[in-house]
Amino acid sequence: MYDKEPVKIFVVEDDPAYTKFLKYVLGLNPDYEVEFFTSGKSCLDNLHKNPTIITLDYSLPDLPGEKVLQQIKAHDPSISVIIISAQEKIGTAVELLKAGAYDYITKDQDTKDRVLNSINNARNKSSLIKEIDHLKKEISEKYEFEKSIVGTSVAIKKIFSLLEKACSTNISVSITGETGTGKELVAKAIHYNSKRKNKPFVAVNIAAIPRDLIESELFGHEKGAFTGAITRRIGKFEEADGGTIFLDEIGEMDPNLQAKLLRVLQEREITRIGGNQIVKLDVRVIAATHKDLTQEVKEGRFREDLYYRLLGLPIQLPPLRERGNDVILIAKFFLDNFTKENQMPRFKISTEAQQKLMQYPFPGNIRELKSVIELAAVMASEQEIRPQDITFNSSTRLESFLHQEMTMEQYMYKIIRHFLNKHDGNVLEVARKLDIGKSSLYRYLKEMEAAGI
Repeated sequence: MYDKEPVKIFVVEDDPAYTKFLKYVLGLNPDYEVEFFTSGKSCLDNLHKNPTIITLDYSLPDLPGEKVLQQIKAHDPSISVIIISAQEKIGTAVELLKAGAYDYITKDQDTKDRVLNSINNARNKSSLIKEIDHLKKEISEKYEFEKSIVGTSVAIKKIFSLLEKACSTNISVSITGETGTGKELVAKAIHYNSKRKNKPFVAVNIAAIPRDLIESELFGHEKGAFTGAITRRIGKFEEADGGTIFLDEIGEMDPNLQAKLLRVLQEREITRIGGNQIVKLDVRVIAATHKDLTQEVKEGRFREDLYYRLLGLPIQLPPLRERGNDVILIAKFFLDNFTKENQMPRFKISTEAQQKLMQYPFPGNIRELKSVIELAAVMASEQEIRPQDITFNSSTRLESFLHQEMTMEQYMYKIIRHFLNKHDGNVLEVARKLDIGKSSLYRYLKEMEAAGI
């Protein structure tokens, strides 16, 4: 469990014999740090010490047990209060449990075991709550804009500005950008910095789910709704109730399902497949795609009414090649994380390696950069990444070359330079490979030299 510190327990009991009994029983566990009080007031005066559990005698000389319970819960609702009473009245027990008591135990021959079990259960509950709170805080911190989205470029600063607007409202958000630009990361940053951060974040990749299963996946189904539906299943929208659902690759959704999704977004309710019950929802929708949805609408592949329902606040993520020096900042971020996770010494990236990274357009964007850097860290020696340690995926080289959007003449120069390097400057061999005259090649070389290429 998360909480490994001693559990602070207050025992409020005015009966000396019973106090002695509890002191002995609780003293058997070294994880318990116990303080004893003989009155309700003395207990209340010490609540600033933040006990986790309080065993409270119901019949105290100065204050009624329900009064003490009320003030304890008003101070800190998370404190588990176990009422111990000589009275075995069902009505009293029920009222105290309704008022927030964790347990109600009567003093009899089984009290020892019941007290120990109740305290142990309360301790586990408290530890679990603390662990969940810790994880929520950790996730929230992880997705702070400046920690999760690395960069100082003008392009990324514009994204930060939009994210702040998205977090302050419940407006739907549509995220577009090339594959690998970090669309899900942005969606999580919005969720975990919004008022919904303590509720679920549910991600669904539309493209990864078979067409005949997507409706059940999103909206759920009842038992017997179709062959293989042996139990009721809650859909992703219900899972996300109160929180955020992230519909990734929304442009891949089948047109028939688009109509059903539109109705869900309009009515804010779903009906499971095979059922009649209407389930009301409070869900924020963030959609993402690498496609141009306006073009998809024009060509009839995406519903126009659904497009405008999803559009909300549009966020266009820039490709990595348009983010300038962010490439190096992100590379160092990935390198630091990789070396920490693998208990490796800290690495640096040489100036020459940085230049090589800056010259490559990364068609796979941030996802590709992460892969490149992690492989470079494995291949590197002497705790420094050098140019020879950096390998780009050969299957993406042509695509990355075309991404540079140069003039035909500039492409020609690039091709000539590539072949000259490949053939050690042998002009005759390059002329033969490119099927151009030697004089034409010399002319191109002269022009390249004049242009500083």
